[in-house]
Amino acid sequence: MTTTLILLTIGLPWLGAILVWLVGDARPRLQHALAVVFSAAAAVACVFLIPRAAEAAAIRLPLGAVFGELSLVPDGLGVFLSAVATIVGCLAVIFSVDYMRGEAQLGRYYALVLLFIGAMAGLVLSGSLLVMFVFWEVTALCSYALISFHNDDPVAVAGGIKALIVTQLGGIGLLAGALLGYAAFGTYDIRTFIEQAPGLPPAILSLAAFGFLAAAAAKSAQVPFHTWLPDAMEAPTPVTALIHAATMVNAGVYLLARFYPAFESVPGWKTAVVVVGLLSAVLAGLMAIVAADLKRALAYSTVSQLGYMVYAVGVGGVFASQFHLMSHSLFKALLFLAAGAVIHAVGTRELRKMGGLGKAMPFVRAAFVIGFLGLAGLPLANGFISKELVLEEGLAGGPGWAYAAMLACAGLTALYGARLVGMVFYGERRGDGKVHDAPVAMRMALGALSLGTATSWLLVGPFARMLASTLPLHEIHVAGTWEFVEEIVTAPATWLALAVVLFGLALWRLRDRLTGLADALRVPAGWARQGLGFEWANRQIINGIQGAAVGLRRLQTGHLAWNVVGIVIGLAAVLGALAMWG
Repeated sequence: MTTTLILLTIGLPWLGAILVWLVGDARPRLQHALAVVFSAAAAVACVFLIPRAAEAAAIRLPLGAVFGELSLVPDGLGVFLSAVATIVGCLAVIFSVDYMRGEAQLGRYYALVLLFIGAMAGLVLSGSLLVMFVFWEVTALCSYALISFHNDDPVAVAGGIKALIVTQLGGIGLLAGALLGYAAFGTYDIRTFIEQAPGLPPAILSLAAFGFLAAAAAKSAQVPFHTWLPDAMEAPTPVTALIHAATMVNAGVYLLARFYPAFESVPGWKTAVVVVGLLSAVLAGLMAIVAADLKRALAYSTVSQLGYMVYAVGVGGVFASQFHLMSHSLFKALLFLAAGAVIHAVGTRELRKMGGLGKAMPFVRAAFVIGFLGLAGLPLANGFISKELVLEEGLAGGPGWAYAAMLACAGLTALYGARLVGMVFYGERRGDGKVHDAPVAMRMALGALSLGTATSWLLVGPFARMLASTLPLHEIHVAGTWEFVEEIVTAPATWLALAVVLFGLALWRLRDRLTGLADALRVPAGWARQGLGFEWANRQIINGIQGAAVGLRRLQTGHLAWNVVGIVIGLAAVLGALAMWG
């Protein structure tokens, strides 16, 4: 039964993608229906898979001596993330029924979304590094194609290409680590790699560890690879919710959590992970405060929250990292889809052309506020429990300076979250035209995500037990839900964090009285609007690569004989190097 459920979780979205494509765009109602049915069926199959989480592989298919075997393992980490991908993905598809109504090339859209969902489920359930890499690349392809969905828009195409190139840089690190593991152990099996990694030569283990960190940073849009994620906002809003909450960016955090036992002893690795997470959380929070585009502000928020998860892994809090990942997937999908409902109604993403929308869109306002409560980590929302777990792990197992910075980032989060709520739903109406509340399909998705954001913290105990029973090498702390809650509520650090959050809210509330402070910070605010120099650096790298490509083009003469001579010389050089250095 477990085997069947795994195959259904991965295969149903892919089968739906084929059928939606074959139906053709002349029958959009059938395409909508097929996409919803197959995404929902995959989500149901994955929910039934959760009680069957197990440590051992459920599927093993030999692929030959070179490629090892295709293995799928329904352990707690894989099942949990596949549930996030399929459930949140299903809700994004339901939201799309209204959002994409009347759009051209609907078959291509739904086919790519369903392929994306299935690929993410396959990635996290893979027991083979090589198979994981294949799914990793499929998700990159889907993200590129969906970000560039409006392929007549040069900005969207450029955003898709940028995402593909940056994430491929990280993919090199993952592939290098996989090949090093195969060279050392003769297998791509992930469990074997984790168990035997301490026996590798220190230089090889360090290369693999930092290669995986580069892969995770690129995939999860962490500093300095974060610049692709704001540009991904050119995709349809359900796709941005899918990328930011359910699929693409979660893969990097998953990679770090999965291989934490293999790399925790590598000198400097945990510190590097902490620094990457901290810089991403703080710098993206600063950029979110000054963003003028609603979706880009939420994109920077995603980078910041992913920084919390990466930081948690660096201080040894694998469970806290993954539980915050689940909380974030719900409240960030809710925020993105609510933002999509706003954009669908007003026809713009610019915050300064919104304002006062709460009266005309009470349902969307309520959903967005619930998402904000989760984002800010306020009580009664899932982000309160998960973010406090992250901060407690940082206080107990990380450096004090990093904890202080992440604590300050909690105030930044509350500040930019309150800014978004205030500028969109309150104050004077700054736009023109009649505004409508969310249609039925949008309300279904927003309602389900609101309920999840308000109640999913109740799963903290069962989630800890599931991970502990199927991931013995990760040493997960087990406790019941109410034990976790009591531990958090009675900790002095929790009240300190809440005070910082309230201070962030107060800064937005008192903004009119702090004009002098705002004037003093005008120059750094301008730097933040320009991406703090990262966009400039990204452009210089791209220009350098393009210049090198133009120069190398001269080596391609177009004459076959000279091309063959070049290949022979290159082959001779490789053979000579192998003969000399073994």
